[in-house]
Amino acid sequence: MTQNHTHTTLVTGGAGFIGSNLAHRLLSAGRRVRVLDNLSRPGVEQNLQWLRQQHGNLLEFVRADVRDAAAVTQAVTGVQQVFHFAAQVAVTTSLENPQEDFTINAQGTLNVLEAARSRPVPPAVLMTSTNKVYGGLEDLALSVQGQRYLPVDQQIAGRGVDEGRPLDFHSPYGCSKGTADQYVLDYARSYGMTTLVFRMSCIYGPRQFGTEDQGWVAHFILRALRGERITLYGDGMQVRDVLFVDDLVDAFLLAEQNAHRLKGRAFNMGGGPGNAISLQDLLDRIEQLHGQRPSVSFDAWRTGDQRYYVSDTRAFERETGWQAKVSADDGIGRLFEWLAARQDKRGAAVGAPGLRLVAGAH
Repeated sequence: MTQNHTHTTLVTGGAGFIGSNLAHRLLSAGRRVRVLDNLSRPGVEQNLQWLRQQHGNLLEFVRADVRDAAAVTQAVTGVQQVFHFAAQVAVTTSLENPQEDFTINAQGTLNVLEAARSRPVPPAVLMTSTNKVYGGLEDLALSVQGQRYLPVDQQIAGRGVDEGRPLDFHSPYGCSKGTADQYVLDYARSYGMTTLVFRMSCIYGPRQFGTEDQGWVAHFILRALRGERITLYGDGMQVRDVLFVDDLVDAFLLAEQNAHRLKGRAFNMGGGPGNAISLQDLLDRIEQLHGQRPSVSFDAWRTGDQRYYVSDTRAFERETGWQAKVSADDGIGRLFEWLAARQDKRGAAVGAPGLRLVAGAH
């Protein structure tokens, strides 16, 4: 283990699913990590407690909200790297309360950028954005193959959606995350800061407690484990490329190492075509793992729900050599085991309704 106590890394939303996985990896390498989180989502305290038990004093915790500019400025003091994950993460919530969604995602991100810019040597800032900045992709001609949608365009079917895709913010969530995304990129252009954006697809893995709005892989598994019905919005043939969280953390570390060279760029980040699954495919996999098929009901399509979104990650691969290593089958099996073990220990309390973790993208 390399000891490197001079380098402090700030992770906003660091008690959430992705944040706690990244913090764990950094702390395990002997790095100091400052986590800023408002702990507003029930359950994230468990992730924070786990980090504290594992890493003791290398972890510093600041209970604060990214909307509090003074607290953010203080949290950025003395750090060399900022991973900005704190966010309002659900399209449904943004439709109910667009003002709050904006203040967290857009104003909160601007607070982080301004805090970084105010430092004598501004730290690098990496922000997690979302595939929702590309809108509903309604122009993408699709065909049905088996139980999934696939693009008619063979090139997109083989590679996914690349960063050249025009931006088309859809839903208040898409607008607030898209605003944040553009501000982060522009701070490299306007102020010369080292900033990067990951436009993320579906991330899943341990320490994720999914809800209907966010973290659907974990949500489906939890419902199945509890014998509860799963609601499919639309027909269940919509496709996403799922990325196991360990592979995402690898990508974060490569982005950090190459940040000065890659600054001012956005990269699509997901499992790619090789890890693309439909909701129906996930139900099949859960049936294999659990021994019975979850019961399902159907409801209307939801605002901004893309029938097909798969990331073309080749730009980031070319720049860093990164590759997704964990297959969807293997990763879903690992998450199933993790959630099942917790379910056995805690019963129905795990993943209580309304649990929302900062996961950054869906």
